[in-house]
Amino acid sequence: MAEALRPFRLRGCGGPQKFGVAAGSLRGLLRKGCRLLQLPLAGSRLCLYEDGTELTESYFRALPPQTELVLLGPGESWRGCASDIERLLAAFCSQQGAVVDAARRLLTDEQAPRRQKLLADLIHNLSENILAEDKEDDKKWFEGLESRFKNKSSYLRHSCESRMRGYMREVSGFISNVHPAARDAYRGIIDLMADKLKSVKYNGCYFDRREEEEAARLCTAEGWFSCQGPFDRDDCPCKHSINPYSNRESRILFSTWNLDHIIEKKRAVVPELAEAVKTRDGREVNWEYFYQLLFTLDNLKLVHIACHKKTNHNLSCDKTRIYRKKKQTHEIS
Repeated sequence: MAEALRPFRLRGCGGPQKFGVAAGSLRGLLRKGCRLLQLPLAGSRLCLYEDGTELTESYFRALPPQTELVLLGPGESWRGCASDIERLLAAFCSQQGAVVDAARRLLTDEQAPRRQKLLADLIHNLSENILAEDKEDDKKWFEGLESRFKNKSSYLRHSCESRMRGYMREVSGFISNVHPAARDAYRGIIDLMADKLKSVKYNGCYFDRREEEEAARLCTAEGWFSCQGPFDRDDCPCKHSINPYSNRESRILFSTWNLDHIIEKKRAVVPELAEAVKTRDGREVNWEYFYQLLFTLDNLKLVHIACHKKTNHNLSCDKTRIYRKKKQTHEIS
């Protein structure tokens, strides 16, 4: 009975190009590889790309599909990834003068600032440790933070909670501007909002990558956040994005990003709430509508500081949602 074919990625030791080859045995793969790369079958052999381990028939059968392999001709050797580095360094040494001249041109012509930015971003990205979550796995990320934070999500969640608490303080502090006769009703709404916020842990899930379903509108499972401003355009023109879980610098930079109220908190939402309480005239204020505008993603967007529109948004609350009908109670006679 013929062996089932399994796919592998095959390359020679003299170049980076890879080929997909399927075979059911080591001998069959070696034969196909030699024909493909035009090497003699006699004296050729296969090894693992990553560490240079030479394959035997039993080892071959234990390999998972799509394993990357190197086909060696007679007299050739492979020492794993280090062989690629050696070849790169050899090429650099043989063309050192040309490489230096090219580097100088890259750093002095009119495109130099952009290229320098790309190189800085490359170095920055290479220092990322996105998948690490706990403190012991990425201690540098936690430098400068209180010792009570044991994982990245707990700190980002705390940061979001702090912002929400700040919004709540602003709403509470506005009570001095509310008509004296309406202040008790205003305080009652504040209490309802505070209880709601506590029940959802101040919406800290918005910045917790472990709460994927809740956070999906702002970020991916890996923790990437995209700028959603300005609100009057289709998208962020600069395509700002950040992953605060990646490294300490990104975590610090993320603190400069803003949660922007589309319908403005200070200019529109809170004054409208105070006016609604004052002029309710027996109607029930729809406090949950104002809660959504103040504390949820219905009216909040994450924006890079450069995209935070400080001028008047010229948007107002939906007048049809400020009040709601009181629930009718029916007496049984």
